[in-house]
Amino acid sequence: MEFPDSPQSEQGSSDYSSNALQNSQLPLLDTYDFGDPDDSGHASSHTLSSEASDAQEHCSHLTELLSRADSNSRYTAKYKSLVTWAANMSSFNRPSMSSNRPAKRRKVLIPECDLCQAPLHRPFVCLLCNYSGCWKGQHMMTHLEQQQHRFCVDVRSGSVFCTSCDDFIYNSAFERVRAAADLQAEENGARFQESKSKNVRKSFEPWTPSATETNLLQKSTNVLCQERRGLINLGATCYMNVILQTFIHNPLLRNFFLSDKHPRELCKNKNCLCCEMDKLFTEIYSGSTAPYGPVSFLTTMWKAATEMSGYQQHDAHEFFIAALNQIHATSKGSTSIFCKCVVHSTFAGQLQSEVQCGKCGNITSVVDPMLEITLEIKGEPAGPNDNTLVGCLRRFTQSEKLDPKGYTCTKCPGGSQDATKRFSIRKLPPVLCFTLKVCLVSKAIDFLAYLDQLQRFEHNTGASKIDAHVRFPSSLNMAPYTSLAAGIKGVKDESLLGHPTMYDYELFAVVNHKGKVDTGHYTNFARLQDEWYHFDDEKVTPATLRECLDSRAYMCVYVKRHLDYKPHQTPSYIVAQQQLAAKEKEKEKEKEKEKESATMKELADLAAI
Repeated sequence: MEFPDSPQSEQGSSDYSSNALQNSQLPLLDTYDFGDPDDSGHASSHTLSSEASDAQEHCSHLTELLSRADSNSRYTAKYKSLVTWAANMSSFNRPSMSSNRPAKRRKVLIPECDLCQAPLHRPFVCLLCNYSGCWKGQHMMTHLEQQQHRFCVDVRSGSVFCTSCDDFIYNSAFERVRAAADLQAEENGARFQESKSKNVRKSFEPWTPSATETNLLQKSTNVLCQERRGLINLGATCYMNVILQTFIHNPLLRNFFLSDKHPRELCKNKNCLCCEMDKLFTEIYSGSTAPYGPVSFLTTMWKAATEMSGYQQHDAHEFFIAALNQIHATSKGSTSIFCKCVVHSTFAGQLQSEVQCGKCGNITSVVDPMLEITLEIKGEPAGPNDNTLVGCLRRFTQSEKLDPKGYTCTKCPGGSQDATKRFSIRKLPPVLCFTLKVCLVSKAIDFLAYLDQLQRFEHNTGASKIDAHVRFPSSLNMAPYTSLAAGIKGVKDESLLGHPTMYDYELFAVVNHKGKVDTGHYTNFARLQDEWYHFDDEKVTPATLRECLDSRAYMCVYVKRHLDYKPHQTPSYIVAQQQLAAKEKEKEKEKEKEKESATMKELADLAAI
């Protein structure tokens, strides 16, 4: 049968096609919603579990089919058309990012089973012909057995089933085709690419090494790509170990220091924390599995930031901020005007605060830099969504009425004191860190004034810990909390937000605190590719995502799923060097002009004599 055409994006059309039945009757549904293969509860002999997909890493039957040139091009094109269709449909039916208006209900044709005509919420298509059938009704399996066709494709996930292996199989070539189709669909949906200015997002292009680069790669030494190494507790330094583990598992910091962007052998700075970070990554990726003691890192930190010195228990959030400050201070590209150092390139965003007068509507905006977001939690939540990360973000960005004594409008006659204030994120960083904070600070206090307070600890008559469990997701879409989505400054055009995937973040590290305020202990979870591990100082144990999500988080660290490529931007320190070189050339030209004028004057004087 033929798959219905998916909606075309504004930036391009899909390249999929089908030569199946032209007269298939396809019902109209309000939305195209992919469901699980056995939504009705019926059991099936085959399931789409991750264990099944990983069971067969290589299938000799599919390799044999693709070994012939004609078959390779034919079936690869067929597979590409299927996964491209699914990617475009998934992109088309993503929910609206704007909280102001509900998403429009769109009618889309969906395919049917060729045998029972049941709507296929999860289509399966034969790879060798145009038959499509349902999985739970065994109609696809019946077709494969009767026609002696070996392979069918789960269009939704791109998984290929082999009847000879009796399992879902993995093929690296097909996997690359599926990943390229997903990426192309997402980039086609990013409508803000069509800007005429030079500030456009560059489409992803895979890196192909040149002959010189290939020669260098062949001569290079292979490095063990694993980072499951515990850190020794040097005496109440668990707060440091958990932050260092979040740095180690941060993909942007890892790529920066493993790319030899700050070689400590060439650095002349004293007490340089960038050198210690370079040494830390060298030790972690050295291939040794023995626990590592970051003695020099701790010593350098004590010398550079005296407030963190001593063997008393410190707060992990305080150490996080202090470490970022010291890495920034000793990093290349650090300037007072526009910093492009590794810290700001990784963690820096912008927080926008707007105060609106309730009488005249005058809006006063202030944009402040941020390296992390501190969220308030409630010890006794009033509702089920109060103590969730999404609920905390919603409270953080919602409008609140200001104390009349803390505001006076300058444009109202007599100075109106009725105003509301709201926060929104003007610029999202590549790595987003959330720190959980107790909800005891007066709302009249400015946001920046209480950032430095301990987050999970309340200081009333005595220090106590808020031990409420805050639920947090493994993936997070930050579009509803941005300044554009909030409708600030009259921005209501939803198309300006771009594609929803550009705001997606994935969890990769969680810091936990156990015990009381003065006798607590820090541990953390971190993700290595698709595997999770629990780090308790030098002890490293395998963990699951569920164990991580069930833990009592103190800090949650997310990384952006898709980074923005902006080739027009030049690091500020390179711009400064270029400007300095231009000034030097101008001075040299002026000196040459002065010499020429002096020479001409001497010649004129001689001629007059």
